[in-house]
Amino acid sequence: MIVHIVMFKFQEANIEANIIEAQERLNALIEFVPSLDSIEIGVDFDRSDRAMDLVLTTKFQTKEDLEEYAIHPFHLKVVEFIKSVTEYSKVVDYQK
Repeated sequence: MIVHIVMFKFQEANIEANIIEAQERLNALIEFVPSLDSIEIGVDFDRSDRAMDLVLTTKFQTKEDLEEYAIHPFHLKVVEFIKSVTEYSKVVDYQK
C-alpha cells in the first residue's frame, strides 16, 4: 500500500472559505479518480506557528496508482485551485 500525505499552508486572505472549498474539492476526488483507494482530510485547530492548515492523506494500492492520480484531469483541476489559495505545501510518500 502507498500512502501519500500533503500538508498545506493557506494564504490568510479568505482562509476559512478557501479551506472549506479545498476540503469539498478534495473529498470529491474519491468519486472521480479510480486509482484512489481512500482519502482523509484534516483541518488544523491549533493555529500555532508550526502548524499547517490542512492535511490530506490518500492511499493507493501501487506506486503506479499514485502516478495515475497525479496526472488525472480531475485531480489537476483541484491542484490548480489549491495552488491559487495556498502559500506552500509539503509532501510525504511512503510504502506501508
